[in-house]
Amino acid sequence: MRKVLFSLFLFNLLGSSSFAQQKWDLKSVVEYAMANNITVKLNEVQARVAALTLKQSRLSQLPNANFSANTGYSSGSNQDPTTFSRITETYLSAGMQLQSSADIFNFFSKRNTILGNQWELLAARSYVDKIKNDIALTAANAYLQVLLAKEQEKIALVQVQQTAAQLSNTRKLVDAGSLPELNATQLEAQLAVDSGNYISAKAAVTNTELTLKSYMSIDAAAPFEVDTPPVDLIPVDPIADLMPENVFQLAVANQPLQKYNDLKLKAAEKYKLAAKGAMYPTLSVYGNLGSSYNNRARYISGSTPVNIPLGSVNVNGSSYDVYPLEPYNLYAYGKTAFGTQLSDNFRQSVGLSLSVPIFNSYNLRTQYERSKLNLASLKLQKELDNQNLKQNIYQAYTAALTAMEKFNASKKALDASEKTYLYAGKRYEVGMLNTYDLITSQNNLFKARLEYTYNHFDYVFKMKVLEFYKGQGLKL
Repeated sequence: MRKVLFSLFLFNLLGSSSFAQQKWDLKSVVEYAMANNITVKLNEVQARVAALTLKQSRLSQLPNANFSANTGYSSGSNQDPTTFSRITETYLSAGMQLQSSADIFNFFSKRNTILGNQWELLAARSYVDKIKNDIALTAANAYLQVLLAKEQEKIALVQVQQTAAQLSNTRKLVDAGSLPELNATQLEAQLAVDSGNYISAKAAVTNTELTLKSYMSIDAAAPFEVDTPPVDLIPVDPIADLMPENVFQLAVANQPLQKYNDLKLKAAEKYKLAAKGAMYPTLSVYGNLGSSYNNRARYISGSTPVNIPLGSVNVNGSSYDVYPLEPYNLYAYGKTAFGTQLSDNFRQSVGLSLSVPIFNSYNLRTQYERSKLNLASLKLQKELDNQNLKQNIYQAYTAALTAMEKFNASKKALDASEKTYLYAGKRYEVGMLNTYDLITSQNNLFKARLEYTYNHFDYVFKMKVLEFYKGQGLKL
């Protein structure tokens, strides 16, 4: 028991160490999420169920065979299972039977069901791909949110460091009598605010990492560290290659959801034909082998000619025996053995069976009508999904353009804020700027950095969404 517990502990330790040593980049995050996300696994199970359904429908073409055996105790007026004559004695009986049948022609109902199940299996696999694609995009977004949170944490830390450095210099000047105590007090208050922002930024990193781990199905307590490359290194397609109409044409051909809809339509077409075929006659061939046993069964083991008196008569006081005119046979009987009865009573039958559905409470007709409605519903669903896809692509393109413009604007704003803060710092050092204005300039720079970082990541993500819609995988 100790060895088992030690092995489990060592396994968990090694597993934790591997997570701790590994740095997750965007590619490894997406690949791991697609392979281990629970939603993906659930849909993979459904795909395996569809595979079993297909296998069973294929095997249904083979002849069926069933063996049955029975034994019973009967009394009163019954039919002898071996001679089929009416008897009134009590007996113990047994019987065995092997039956088989196979469809010869059923208007292709089974064949269309098999074809429908084939398309259904492909549709189930395509839906798994759709879920994987969705998880890939979600995990990529969560990864970018972690990077954004880390960048914001760095910015908040720099803000704290800058304020602390200013406070240190100001305190020296206050102690030297060059500046009033108010300047140092204002900077101390600002340092407290910046420290609070830094604490919030650190908490945001933890929360975004927990969200990412949930998409990857990694235990929340497991060590986890992401690789933090510069966002500029994440590949992004040129906006000119992501025109919405071109992306839509690629999406219709490559998106798993659109493939899923096409495959479901093909399956529904076959199911409709199968339901129609079920309303027509079915021709089958059948065969039957059987035998029976009765513990009262007897057989004649032999006969012996005898000539014994049938009785006697009295004539004038004298008794005389009466004999038959000819000797008669005295028969001997034996109990028929179980195996002998099975052999003697062995019977066979073979024949054709025609089943014509005449009236069955409208079940088959209803099933056929339902299959037609299901087909019509799937056609409408396909049209709706394509319509939503096109609308989403155009909206994503507009969002990407907006994000790119905001990113460019925030870059200019950041450059201006950095210059303003640089000049403000120089004026503050020579006493030409008060502490309040310096803090305001510093806060504006902090906001500009946060805005620039957020807009940069938002732009990358919006471009990744457009790239995702092409259905050719994310560039990692």
